[in-house]
Amino acid sequence: MIIGVPKEIKTNENRVALTPGGAFELIKHGHSVYVQKTAGVGSGFSDAEYKEAGAKILPTIEAVYQKAEMIMKVKEPIKSEYKLAKEGQLLFTYFHFASGRALTNAMIKSKATCLAYETVELSNRSLPLLVPMSEVAGRMAIQEGAKYLEKPQKGRGILLGGVPGVPPAKVLVLGGGIVGTEAAKMAAGLGAQVTILDINLERLRYLSDVMPANVMTMYSSEFNVREMVKTHDLIIGAVLIPGAKAPKLVTKDMLKTMRPGTVLVDVAVDQGGCFETTKPTTHTKPTYIIDDVIHYTVANMPGAVPYTSTMALTNATLPYAIQLANLGWKEACRRSEALKKGLNVVDGKVVYKGVADAWNKKLVDVETLL
Repeated sequence: MIIGVPKEIKTNENRVALTPGGAFELIKHGHSVYVQKTAGVGSGFSDAEYKEAGAKILPTIEAVYQKAEMIMKVKEPIKSEYKLAKEGQLLFTYFHFASGRALTNAMIKSKATCLAYETVELSNRSLPLLVPMSEVAGRMAIQEGAKYLEKPQKGRGILLGGVPGVPPAKVLVLGGGIVGTEAAKMAAGLGAQVTILDINLERLRYLSDVMPANVMTMYSSEFNVREMVKTHDLIIGAVLIPGAKAPKLVTKDMLKTMRPGTVLVDVAVDQGGCFETTKPTTHTKPTYIIDDVIHYTVANMPGAVPYTSTMALTNATLPYAIQLANLGWKEACRRSEALKKGLNVVDGKVVYKGVADAWNKKLVDVETLL
């Protein structure tokens, strides 16, 4: 199979979908890899390293899309890329269709096969291709939140871990999944007082067992959220419903009950956000303030640490990319339930329920297309 790796063109996106090592593995299996010129530079990988691995370098994004049978990306195609996707071409990337009507319509129109990293799902309901970026984003949420709590950033002027004789900051984590767990570990490690809210009692029991003493768990309800946001300094939105829009757990009226300088970090922004006041931002201008509450809502948080993110992402996606390339997407999806669940749009038809529900589209049984 011919695999194409274009350069990411979303604002401040420095990740790349495949490391030179990943390209080497695909080539070892008999496939061809074409990488757009300088695609890996932002992550610390030179064109020379890709060439040494056996990949070929193409000068433009158009050339990569034109050549490839399978496109491997990090972020969803943006408007200038919509016209590049071809009928029958496989696009393997993060799509987050449920938060993008224009993207959904464009991919339907293209008749490309869209296999989304974020909905590839194992039998235990884990999301193997979302995990590495969730781990990065969860840890980064605390790193960024701590920075924006500083007074020069308009925050409360509170040190996350406090000092002897001065209590630490209070961190509220909404959601006890991968993002929430990583955020809680980071915050706790810095000495903050952390509370994790979740609706899954089994998960709360597990977290209660494994987390350090400065992490508490609480059942998530609207009443509890409303009470907790009044007293916490940093609030992390870490809620995920696979392939669907995130629920709005923090409403606009709650902001007025928060202390001035409270920081909200919405890691669910790719899925529409779990704060009612969330709107996507970029690394260039990451924050905005509503009712004296700082919102950090960067839609590609792991893009700020591209070397770590690219390495982690390739580790996770490469085995699936090899399956897709070796067998073709149809046979690979017949054999792998996990990959089958990654299919969102195929030949102009929506085959994933969360996407169909989000935009009131007809849901087509994916089996009829396999």
